[in-house]
Amino acid sequence: MFVDEVHITVRAGRGGNGICSFRREMFVPRGGPDGGDGGNGGDIIMTASHRLTTLLDLRYQNQYEAQDGRAGGGSNCTGRSGEDMTIIVPVGTIVYDDQTTELLADFIEDSQTAVIAHGGRGGKGNSNFATSVNRVPTKCTPGTPGEERTLRLELKLLADVGLVGFPNAGKSTLIAAISAARPKIADYPFTTLIPNLGVVRWGSDRSFVVADIPGLIEGAHEGRGLGVQFLRHIQRTAFLLHLIDVSEWATEDPVASFETLRRELAAYDPTLTRRPFAVVATKIDVVGTSERLAELRAYCQREGYPCLAISAAANKGLKDLITYVGKQVDMLRKMPCETSF
Repeated sequence: MFVDEVHITVRAGRGGNGICSFRREMFVPRGGPDGGDGGNGGDIIMTASHRLTTLLDLRYQNQYEAQDGRAGGGSNCTGRSGEDMTIIVPVGTIVYDDQTTELLADFIEDSQTAVIAHGGRGGKGNSNFATSVNRVPTKCTPGTPGEERTLRLELKLLADVGLVGFPNAGKSTLIAAISAARPKIADYPFTTLIPNLGVVRWGSDRSFVVADIPGLIEGAHEGRGLGVQFLRHIQRTAFLLHLIDVSEWATEDPVASFETLRRELAAYDPTLTRRPFAVVATKIDVVGTSERLAELRAYCQREGYPCLAISAAANKGLKDLITYVGKQVDMLRKMPCETSF
C-alpha cells in the first residue's frame, strides 16, 4: 500500500528531577549539600532513508514517546538522560506542525537527520544553591517537560522527470519500456493508482529518475479523479513530460488535451507552468494517427514547445526521447536548485 500522508503524535522525554540531599559520613560533621541534577529527557529524532518508499509504517504506529530522564542522586550524582526516539522516514518527506502549520523539516537526502521535539532539561539538585550565606539549601528544581507535537507528514517523491497525462495516455507503458519499473498496464482508465519510480540508464554511465504520476482529469486540482492526492509528487521534479495520446482511440483532440493539462497544473501550483517541459505524442504505431500527430506538432512549433513522437509498445522513438531527456536533466542538474522543488 502506498501512503504519502499521515498524522502522528510525538512526545519528547521529561527531564528528571533534581534532589535535595546532604552528605552524611562518619567523622564528617559538616558534610554539606550533595543533591545531584536530573538527567535530560530524550529527543524525538527523524532520519531519512532511501530504503523506505512509503509512510505506511507510520499510519499504524502513530504515537511516539522518548524516554524520560532519571532523577538525580546523592553524592552529586547526575541522573541518567533518557534515550532518544528515532523515527525512520522515506527521503522526500516533509514534516509540519499540524497545529501551527510550521515547516519543521524537509528530508531531501539519504541519512539526513533533524530533531523534531526536544527533550526537557533535568532539574537542579540542592548542591547548586549552596552559597556563603546559605550553606544548607533545601531547594531543588523539577525537570521540565519535553515538547509534545502533533505532526503532519507529507511524502513528495524525488525524481528528475515527471510523466503527466490523462488516463491511458501511455505513461505506465513508457516507464516500463525505458526502466526496470513494472507498473500495472491495462486498457481501462486509472490502472495506475500509485506513483511509480523508474531509473533510466543512458549514455555510458549516466541515469535519471522518472516518476509516473497517476492519470489526471479535468478538475483534478479540485479533487476530481485522483485529485490532488498525487499532484504533489510532481512538485519536486525538475523536468516534465506531457504525454498526449494521438491515436484515433483518444476521446479528445490532442491540442485540447495538452491545454487542459496545463490549466490543471497552473490551478494546482502556478510554479509548475514555469518548469521546463516537453510534449510527447504517444501511440504513433496505431493506424490513423498521422493527422492528429501533425496537428499537435504544428501547434507545438507555433508555440515553441519541443515535441517528440513515440510508441512505447512498438519501441519507436524511445532512444531519441531518452537522449533528449537525459541531456535536459544534465543541464538542469548544473543549475541552482529552485526552492519550490
